[in-house]
Amino acid sequence: MKATFKTINTICRSILNPLSVWGVLGCGLLLTSCLSEHPKGALEEEGAYKDATSLELATVAPLYNYIGGNSDSQGLQGTYRGVYDLNTFTTDEAMLPTRGGDWYDGGYWQSLYLHRWTASDKPFADTWNYLYKVVMLCNRNIATLTANRNLLTEQRYLTDLAELRALRAMFYFYIMDLWGNVPLVVEATSDVSAAKQVNRTEIFHFIESELLETINYLPAVRSNQLGNNYGRITQPVVHFLLAKLYLNTEVYCPNADAATHNTHFQNCITYCDKLEAAGYHLTDNYADNFAVHNETSEENIFTIPMNKLLYTNQFKNLFRSRHYSHGSALGFDAENGSAATLSTCAIYGYTDATLDSRPSTLDSRLSPLDQIDPRWYINFYADKVFTDDGTPVMLPDGSQLEYQPLAVQLDLTGTPYEKTAGARMHKYAIDYSAYADGNLQENDIVLFRYADALLMRAEAKIRLGLDGSSDVNAVRARVEAKPIDAVTLETILDERLRELMWEGWRRNDLIRFGRFHVAYDQRPQLAGESTAYTTLFPIPSSIIKLNPNGIQQNNGY
Repeated sequence: MKATFKTINTICRSILNPLSVWGVLGCGLLLTSCLSEHPKGALEEEGAYKDATSLELATVAPLYNYIGGNSDSQGLQGTYRGVYDLNTFTTDEAMLPTRGGDWYDGGYWQSLYLHRWTASDKPFADTWNYLYKVVMLCNRNIATLTANRNLLTEQRYLTDLAELRALRAMFYFYIMDLWGNVPLVVEATSDVSAAKQVNRTEIFHFIESELLETINYLPAVRSNQLGNNYGRITQPVVHFLLAKLYLNTEVYCPNADAATHNTHFQNCITYCDKLEAAGYHLTDNYADNFAVHNETSEENIFTIPMNKLLYTNQFKNLFRSRHYSHGSALGFDAENGSAATLSTCAIYGYTDATLDSRPSTLDSRLSPLDQIDPRWYINFYADKVFTDDGTPVMLPDGSQLEYQPLAVQLDLTGTPYEKTAGARMHKYAIDYSAYADGNLQENDIVLFRYADALLMRAEAKIRLGLDGSSDVNAVRARVEAKPIDAVTLETILDERLRELMWEGWRRNDLIRFGRFHVAYDQRPQLAGESTAYTTLFPIPSSIIKLNPNGIQQNNGY
């Protein structure tokens, strides 16, 4: 919640010239924030860089303004219809049920869950444009930094350049993960005619080489140890990204041989080891990583710093999930939307004796534990709802609000639990001082976390035929969950859901396990329908129209 480049918004509005990148992948369609503004009195670019500080504030600092967002499809987490939603509501983790007149939105949320989206869906274009906008800003700022490198010492130039390249590589990771074969643009002067599609494996190797070439020039400290400048990319952030990249080697490099994949799994283990060596460890209390003041967490590796007085970044996920009366009881509004699926309830071991009509297909998905997972009531609001001081949350009819986790289904219209079905998002502590109905909170949004690294290391070990039980059971021991005697890939997949619920990794996990397109919860499929192609999203039709010869649609669309 401290300031990340605390003058960033001031600098962004007073020093940068407007940029038009419409000619590059259609990015200019959604230019926002400082990029669309040129306030009276702003400095011209040729006079803006007088010293190292002014150059860095104009090239490195502003890019962190785009990690979060405050409008649809902007930011890596915290807003609607963007990266987070595509990675969450397309999976067995959570859904946005239609609740009478609420949350139908032209069928968009149902189409996400059913994998029936199309290339013309606007959120795909908006998310593509957001991600490439940041890539193009990186390209432009790399060029600016290089053109003015005489203002910097050689070491400072190499450090700033490394930070920009690593940030660009991170955004290419998200682009590649969502769309596969995508344009690779690294020059500030490139235009649509130069934006040729590149094979996903080539994008993988570009990201890999950029991270490997820049890592030694970045600070070796943890990202949240940078004082008022915390939240920047440092060596541990890159270690995490490399581990994630290598763990998904069979997805990103499907034509590589087994020896190459095994080398990459070993690399994943190596970079997770480096995170441990850097001093990251599991916090004693799982919930502390999501507390109102979580910027000192020694488990959170990379976050979106939040400060309601300094930033416009919002975290709308809690607001979207809670029942209207629940929001009112906390002093906020709410939208009564997102909820855990039946599959998620089963993996946590949640049962309810009053609902004995639970589908028998869920029996095989029940947790092997003989009690509900301890993280259930940290990650979810379920059953009767109380405020933190124990006051019951009441409905307008005078009854107590009671969420019904096992009554959830994709269309709840007309059902007895239309407004109350589904376990709702908890996880992040309530910031009672938050603005904008709780969306401008002080809890930093967690992107990368050490518990994820432990589970990645365990998975990589098992994929190499080694024992990964110690890392999995360390994660479980932290919440006093019983150890798992025989850790397998299947138990790791379930453990990742329990530990990382609501953190935006489920789609990535399911694809790696070959489960993304398999309906093993209540997702209906048409007879004979195959959705394997949906592991990649369609390249937006508006982007293809800009470059019909250079960009081809993904298979199946």
